[in-house]
Formats: sequence, structure tokens, C-alpha cells
Amino acid sequence: MVQFSSIQEQKKELKALSSAELAEICLRLSKYKKDNKELLNYLLFHQHDPRAYIESVKSELQAEFEHLNTQSYYCSKTLRKILRNLSRQAKYVANTELELDMLLWFCVNYLQHVDLKTKNKSLQNILVRQFQKMEKLSKKLHEDLQFDYQQESDKIYKLAQETTNWFNL
Repeated sequence: MVQFSSIQEQKKELKALSSAELAEICLRLSKYKKDNKELLNYLLFHQHDPRAYIESVKSELQAEFEHLNTQSYYCSKTLRKILRNLSRQAKYVANTELELDMLLWFCVNYLQHVDLKTKNKSLQNILVRQFQKMEKLSKKLHEDLQFDYQQESDKIYKLAQETTNWFNL
């Protein structure tokens, strides 16, 4: 079986390479996996303004919310697809504040576009899990930012409680 080297060993090797060799390795990596290509695209073109990048991601995903199927099964599949995309983009940006912003955006859109009278547990749990995830992420922020995000989260939480009969954490 092939033994893989550690990150430190790889880092030493990469430092020893010329810039042309590094560029070749990056391009080769981007050919094999969509995630690598997306990450490279973010690092090259959008790293300087992550907030604008996240806004563009939100606008792309807004169309998916607007064309959400009313059947619970297809609706939950689409919502999970949107969440996978959001988490992948959050991983690229690597900023807790922006990830919380995306989750708040997701919850607001969920409440606007999903049939809130549904009895489908998987559809209900999608929203519940996002609130749990936001709570966990907010603990990683500075106290002032925690307070601001807690207020935003509380507004959406109250809205969810008012508009659904099943939402209660």
C-alpha cells in the first residue's frame, strides 16, 4: 500500500520547487476534482473580496430557492443540494462570520420558499439543524459579533416559531 507523506513534508517539497513547477502542479490538481478547481478559482480571483464572492454565491442559489419543488421529497433534496454548495463555499472562504451570514440567509429563504405546513420530518430537520449549526458557529466569534448574530438569529427563530406549528428548539 502507498504511504502518504505528511503536510510538513509536502510543504518542504513545495518550497523547493520553482514557480513554474508550482503552477503546473496547481493546474494538474484542478483537472482532477471539481472542488480543487473551485478552490483554485476562489484563491486566484475572489480571495481579495470574500464578501462579494459570498453575495454572488447567494444570488446563484437564490434561483434554486425560487424554483423549489412543492413535493417534500424533491424539496428536501434541493435544500440539501443548496446546503452542500453553501458549506463548500464556506470551506473555501474559511471565515466563520461569513459562514454564519450564509446560514442566516439560508434560514430566511427556507421560511420564505418552503411549505411550512409540512409534516415531513426530514424537511423540518433541515431548518432545525441549521439553527443548531449557527449556535455552534457563533460561539467561535468575538463577543460583540456573537451579540449581533444572536439578535439576527433570534429574529429568524421567532419568525420560524410564528409561521410554523412544528418549530421549537
